[in-house]
Amino acid sequence: MSINTGDLVPDFTAAATGGQSIRLSELAGKYVILYFYPKDSTPGCTQEGQAFRDNNPRFTELNAVIFGISRDSLRSHENFKTKQAFPFDLLSDPDEQLCNQFDVIKMKNMYGKQVRGIERSTFLISPEGILIKEWRKVAVKNHVTEVLAALEAIAR
Repeated sequence: MSINTGDLVPDFTAAATGGQSIRLSELAGKYVILYFYPKDSTPGCTQEGQAFRDNNPRFTELNAVIFGISRDSLRSHENFKTKQAFPFDLLSDPDEQLCNQFDVIKMKNMYGKQVRGIERSTFLISPEGILIKEWRKVAVKNHVTEVLAALEAIAR
């Protein structure tokens, strides 16, 4: 089951950095940005996280919270978050529950082999819990600028 633009996003709870649990329904009243990425501390994922970090004040002004999601462990997430000074939390999805809900697990070619992995994707959820925009097969360069521009257009 995947979620389409215009759908109410089913409530979920996920383990997050800082020893907390994030529940979507508790974020009602805020825009929620979920960005799925393949792996902590890899070049593209680091670059994407840094772009969200550097633009975080603008997202906050627009009443948005950001969460990065991958299948990495919370321990790996804690190290990645600390090393990169991310002001937002990372959610751990080792059982792929959220990955499947948002349909981001895809077969990818890596060094000539087919592997299952996360297709870099970002989702923008309204303060009412509706999926209002999605970006799939994301290229890191300029992506965060696009997300910010879309949020600015919607939030104004």
